[in-house]
Amino acid sequence: MSKESPPHLAPAPSAPPAALSGEPTKAPKVPFQTFAQLDIRVGKILTVEDIPTARKPIFKFTIDFGSEGVKQCAGGIKAFYTKEQLVGKQVVAVMNLEPKPIAGVVSECMMLASFTETELALLRPDKEMPPGTKVA
Repeated sequence: MSKESPPHLAPAPSAPPAALSGEPTKAPKVPFQTFAQLDIRVGKILTVEDIPTARKPIFKFTIDFGSEGVKQCAGGIKAFYTKEQLVGKQVVAVMNLEPKPIAGVVSECMMLASFTETELALLRPDKEMPPGTKVA
């Protein structure tokens, strides 16, 4: 992948993160109360579909978050996972971002991942947890 198009789960930022450009990462400090506003939960991927109208290869996911409901998400991880590897997998996602239309799909949450220029790994609990479990 090029630096202009880092692996991501949401639309690419206007500039690559400093960590991908070789520059030291100097993220601004945020108050704990700001972080605490994020609703991060465990979900289980129910379905994975191609989005044929997308300019870049992305998947449409339906994810079960237990009592929080089933949400849909668009994610640019096709280069790293097959559909079969993803169905049934637990993931960690931010639930309370504003919905964002991506290639005709309204993405209602954002799965979290660690990534480099060439690799990506979805974040998930190290043991099975009930869908909807809070992450802190």
